[in-house]
Amino acid sequence: MSILKSSKIVFLTIGMAISVYSYAQTATNPVPHVIPALRDWKGSNGQFRLKKQVSIVVQPVAKAMLMPYVQTFLNDLRLAFPKHRFVIKNSHPANGDIYFSLKADSSIKKEGYILKIGDRIDIEALEPKGAFWATRTILQMLEQDQQQANLPKGIAIDYPQFAVRGFVLDVGRKFFSLQFLRDYVKLMAYYKLNDFQIHLNDNGFKQFFNNDWNKTYSAFRLENETYPNLTAKDGSYSKKEFIELQQLATAYGVKIIPEIDVPAHSLSFVKAVPEIGSKKYGMDHLDINNPKTKEVINNVFKEYLSGPHPVFIGDEVHIGTDEYAKAEAEKFREFTDDYIKYVEGFGKKVRLWGALTHAKGSTPVKVKDVTMNVWYNGYADPKEMIDLGYNVISTPDGWLYIVPKAGYYYDYLNLRKIYNEWTPNVIGNQTFDENHPQIKGGSFAVWNDHVGNGITEKDVHDRAFPAVQVLAQKMWDGTAATKLLSYDEFAKYSKSLGEGPGLNMRGQIVGKDSLVLHYNFNAKKFVDASADERSGTIVQNVGTAQVERHQSAFFKGGDSFVQTPLKGIGYDYTVSFWINPDQSNAADAVLFSSTDAVVKLKQQQTNKLGFSRENYHYNFNYSVPADTWTHITITGNNKGTSLYVNGTLVERLEGAMQEFSNTKDKIAKVQTLFFPLQYIGAPQGSFKGYMDDLKVYNKLLSAEEIKKLAL
Repeated sequence: MSILKSSKIVFLTIGMAISVYSYAQTATNPVPHVIPALRDWKGSNGQFRLKKQVSIVVQPVAKAMLMPYVQTFLNDLRLAFPKHRFVIKNSHPANGDIYFSLKADSSIKKEGYILKIGDRIDIEALEPKGAFWATRTILQMLEQDQQQANLPKGIAIDYPQFAVRGFVLDVGRKFFSLQFLRDYVKLMAYYKLNDFQIHLNDNGFKQFFNNDWNKTYSAFRLENETYPNLTAKDGSYSKKEFIELQQLATAYGVKIIPEIDVPAHSLSFVKAVPEIGSKKYGMDHLDINNPKTKEVINNVFKEYLSGPHPVFIGDEVHIGTDEYAKAEAEKFREFTDDYIKYVEGFGKKVRLWGALTHAKGSTPVKVKDVTMNVWYNGYADPKEMIDLGYNVISTPDGWLYIVPKAGYYYDYLNLRKIYNEWTPNVIGNQTFDENHPQIKGGSFAVWNDHVGNGITEKDVHDRAFPAVQVLAQKMWDGTAATKLLSYDEFAKYSKSLGEGPGLNMRGQIVGKDSLVLHYNFNAKKFVDASADERSGTIVQNVGTAQVERHQSAFFKGGDSFVQTPLKGIGYDYTVSFWINPDQSNAADAVLFSSTDAVVKLKQQQTNKLGFSRENYHYNFNYSVPADTWTHITITGNNKGTSLYVNGTLVERLEGAMQEFSNTKDKIAKVQTLFFPLQYIGAPQGSFKGYMDDLKVYNKLLSAEEIKKLAL
């Protein structure tokens, strides 16, 4: 087996995008454009440039508190600037250094910081987390001048309006890899979001599963030793993995809020212990009148909360309490009160979903030190909940719920409207004082209601990333955001910022033009040559390096592959190539592959060109002929995937719907493809045949442009 290099590569820097915005050297520096926007900036003249070796100095008396965040910053700098050398120095700060200190200064607000950029960089904060947020500001500034590594000189004073700046992710109805969660911790921190609620269990709607609860999809995503059958078989996290995720989040200033949702949305528990399901309200409801129910749920919480080293390491846990049957209001209120106190008994604070307007009654439910997600005013009227004394997190469904391709709520949030009109003090149709002490902040949410609709991690990220940018602005700066920048100005400058050091989940590839990758194997010339001409070792140029390869090894052997510099390319893209496959290719012969997806010459048993990702399998209505040269072009965006053959459109995979005989509801079948480019072929075995003139563009080419490629 051999890993082959390309004979020609057109490829520029992958990673953080580079802005054309620059600062005049002689004029006072204007406010830098970072997200969220700086609250106060006093510009001076000139630039601070990162030296090839940069020393980070930490105030000795604060070193123990600051070092975890400083180490995270150091790691990020090394990712962003691999050619520089960054070290921690035990000395007095000098010109060119970055100096961290904590100050008992009442003028610095909670999570706030003062950033002074002169001949050195000084970061002053009241608490360590404030100093960490300053490092995110520095990294964003540097991203916009990555080539020169310059920072504008000046002084920034910054702090958040709201303490909770959050994101809720439903991993119960759609599994997200641990790597995705780890990457999202880093992404959220890059934009100073600090609250990541992970909804660990849920179930689909039974009308999409033949109205049979036994067939209805459900999942609980965490390893459980008390009830091993509780843990989902199609994707879960070990206790060790979940602890390490929380530890990573702590190092990035993000709090993980684990949510176990009971007593509704609870089919996974019922499948593990059938006797606790409600025969009256549906098996996704726990029977809260059955003593066995409390025994089981107590055991589940206890497994994650008890002992000197609990699995849930943070100080807050979410107990769900969402959308239970209204007829059981008094018993539901009792259940809610019991679990607030039960979880508090392990030294944790409790969060819950607002339901007490829906579940009106006389049974008392604990209020003190309890925080409620207020999401729909009919379930929990915000004014009523605040008057009762609850702290609230603004999570209004009509503003902030993404339910991908469901046809209700939002597929993509209305970001212009949110930017111009929403802050956490706006909850549904009620508006409160922005400084109300019980409104702790806000969270937006992604709910994966339609199980099996083809949505991937990449598709969810495509929806969530722009929301992260806008909501980071609104939850940090509040109503001041629109005074600092208009939405159009914000949208313009937001394009210059990516996901943070080392991340490129969107697969955004930047080049000097739209052609970002080109492999010319000269395969067509090779096939036409004589056997003598085809033998021997051929020396090819790859960039500035000389590499050797046997040209025939990749094109004919079926057991070789090319590893490219790219893992894949995200929306929008065009990929074109010539192909001449053998007759002998079997089902699932691989053309392109990565850990995200596989493009196949023959998708499973269909004999058709297709692709697979996240256990979804699609094919075009086209079979590539053997022993002849065919030009293939595949284009993709966030709506679907198209196939062109010899310059002509054959099929567009978009807009498919799955219908069910027992309901008027339909489920969209999402057929997008984040195109895999990690390997041409696959380490486990490639297609047999020849490929030539692979071109990858970071845009959708027009029909006329595609026709020209096929000439």
